[in-house]
Parts: sequence; C-alpha cells; structure tokens
Amino acid sequence: MDSEGLFTLAAAPPPGAPSGFPVPGPDAPLAVRMRPRTLDELVGQQHLLAPGAPLRQLVTGAAPMSVILWGPPGSGKTTIAHLVAGAGDRRFVALSALSAGVKEVRAVIDEARRVRRTGGQPTVLFIDEVHRVSKTQQDSLLSAVEDRTVTLLAATTENPYFSVISPLLSRCVLLTLHPLDDEAVRGLVKRALTDERGLAGSVALAADAEDHLVRLAAGDVRKALTALEAAAASARAQGVTEIDLPTAERAVDVAAVRYDRDGDAHYDVISAFIKSMRGSDVDAALHWLARMLVAGEDPRFIARRLVIFASEDVGMADPTALLTATAAAQAVQLIGLPEAQLNLAHAVVHLATAPKSNAVTSAISAAVQDVRAGRAGPVPRHLRDAHYPGSKGLGHGVGYRYPHDDPHGVVTQQYPPDDVVGRDYYLPTGHGAERAVAERLPRLRRLVRGTAADEVNEESGE
Repeated sequence: MDSEGLFTLAAAPPPGAPSGFPVPGPDAPLAVRMRPRTLDELVGQQHLLAPGAPLRQLVTGAAPMSVILWGPPGSGKTTIAHLVAGAGDRRFVALSALSAGVKEVRAVIDEARRVRRTGGQPTVLFIDEVHRVSKTQQDSLLSAVEDRTVTLLAATTENPYFSVISPLLSRCVLLTLHPLDDEAVRGLVKRALTDERGLAGSVALAADAEDHLVRLAAGDVRKALTALEAAAASARAQGVTEIDLPTAERAVDVAAVRYDRDGDAHYDVISAFIKSMRGSDVDAALHWLARMLVAGEDPRFIARRLVIFASEDVGMADPTALLTATAAAQAVQLIGLPEAQLNLAHAVVHLATAPKSNAVTSAISAAVQDVRAGRAGPVPRHLRDAHYPGSKGLGHGVGYRYPHDDPHGVVTQQYPPDDVVGRDYYLPTGHGAERAVAERLPRLRRLVRGTAADEVNEESGE
C-alpha cells in the first residue's frame, strides 16, 4: 500500500539509493538527506558496532535475529532501519503502529509465509514506535517471530520492559542506543555543512553558533540538523554567508525538553526530582521541577508527589512540611499555571531544605507487615464500641479508662491486640523537631504500658 495505507513494502532500491526507503529528494529535510548510507557512517553507537555484534549481523543479514532498538529521539533508530532495508537479499515491510490492527499484522505474516514457501526472500518487518502497538497486536507477532517467518525490527523511545509484552521481548535481542555526545553531534553538524547532500559549503557556522546548536540538541542529532537548516535559511534570507549566534538563536527559540508524560522519561525525571529533595539538594530539585513544568507536566501530579514526600521523607522532623505541601496542592487547584509554579517552588524549597526522617514511613510499613503476617488479634473488650444496646452485656467498654479523667492525661492501659503488645513501630530520629518526640516517646510508652508508674509526675510536668 502507499503511505496513506496500513503498510508499505520497500521495493528494490534504485542505483545510488541508500536503502529500500524512497530516495530523499533535494527538498527533503536536512536530517533526512544526511542520513548515513552505510553502517560505517553511523556515529555514536560504538558499543553496538564491534565486529560480530548483533547490530552488524542485523544490518548485513548475517543472522536472522529479531531486534528491538530502544533509544531516545535522534539516536539513530530509523537510520538503522534504512540500513537494514537496503542491505542483504530481503523483503522489507514497514508497518504503521498508529493505523495497523491485528488483521493487518496477520496479513503481513501470511504473505511472508507464502513468499518463503515459494522460495522467495525472507521478510524483515519494521515497526516504528512499537510502544504504540497494542498488546493484542504484539501477541499476534509471537509465533511468526519465534519460527522466523518474519525477522522483527522494532524501534521505540519508551522502556520496552514497560511497553512490550514479555513473551515478545524474550524472543528479541534488545539493543539500547545512547544519546549522542556533544562531539558526535558536532561532527555531524560539520559534515552537514560541507557534504553535497547537505548544505554543500553554502554557509559557514560561527564557533559560538555551533556551540549553541550542539547544546540545543541535547544528544538529538535530528534536532541539531533541523536547527542548522533553519539557521542557514535565515542567513541566506539576510544575504549573509555565515550563521552567527544571533541568527542561530532566532532560528530556534528554545530547545524542546526531552520528556514524555506517558513514557519512562516521565518516571526518570520524577525519580530524580524526589531523590534530589530527599538528598537535600534544593538546586537540583528546582531544576527537575523546571524540567517538568517546561515539558507540560500536569502540576497536580507534581503537587501530589510533594504531599506524599512531606510525610514519606520529612515526616515528624518538620511537621509543617505537610502543611506547606498541602497548601501548594490547594494553590495549584485554585490558581493554576503559570502562577502556581511559584507555589510549587515554595514547597520544593521547604521540603528539600527541611530535616529528613522516614520514621513515619518505616512505622506504617512495619505495622502493615505485622497485619499481613497474621498478627491481628481481636480488639480488647475495654476498647470495643459500647454505644449500642446490649453492648454492656457483652462486656464491651467495661474497664476502659478515659485519659482525660486522669490529672496527668496519660493512663496505663492496653491499646493494641494481644499479638502485638510491646511492639515499637515508630522509631523517631534525632532530626529536627522529631528530636523532642524521640525524647518524650520512651516515657510515654513506659507510662501507657505500666512499666514506670513513678514517671507520671515527670510526664505531667511537660
């Protein structure tokens, strides 16, 4: 089918074509025109390019292994697909993850099986953005991949351990592509300036403008080449032959933040955000907050994490942290962005600089663990509800001591069930305001448990 259909079959490449994909025309984007024609032109993935490495075997057709390419945008996944399409004696089918259903997947598999049985070429099935393929569609690929009816080549920017079903993942070799480093991006920018497929020396690039484009790319060479193309067009429009820094800056206002609210980058950034606050690095925490805000993250999500963090990681070391976090969450609801970023930043600064204690987290975790282990005896009779008719006849509430009736406000009485009497779940630290709790709590426990009645007078004086 054509590009408007569900899948395309790459024909034999015409002379000079780098792959079975259409030959890029002179008006194609610079990033497309500069796509490597051979594996030796591929830059930045040296860990995958050793002799005999799976990537080389895949491209040369030396081994019919199915491969999942996982890497950030601009790291070379589609380039590798082009190289595979143009190498070896194979049919190459590209399937659209956005429009193809189970029926179309099975049609490709059936045709691949028919061609193979009649002595035809083996089929390579390329699926870009495989994380967008439904689980049912992935299931339909399993047997064909396992018996090598098709060699699967899938590309994704999302963590395949989250987005690809385990049976399919286990049948493929997972190759992780890394973001290109600055020198690799710089080299490709310089190549595009002089190469006949690129700008062919029509413009020069000032050193500071080059640095700007490399920094803007953040490892995404496609972004760097797109910015270079825009800057070159701007320079030509001004009648100059050198791209200076102001021209480069005007061509592209701001770098797009690499962040997908539904992908693993989302989880990586929020993880870094939480860990920076936990580590009391307020500046790093503000950076990650800014990353999320610029990328369009839902501010309510950020606010919810702050409220959780206030109890999980600050706790009683600074009881006011929860008040600040909750107030920030409410402010997000009432005010919204962009002004609410001030409230979020306020809370982040408070939480990151506050003394830390996970004693509350550890306490509830230990209590839950005991309950799940079966340590959950009946409620002591004197604590049971005694407000309904007949409860007194059952002994409910009999013997209960009301602490407010005692001049000291603390009485000796069993509160937990028998199975957990004497267990200490909450172990306060000496950090911040929790230090005072740590000093008071042992006396409270002795008084409640009846092990130090002589301390009543001392306790009442606090």
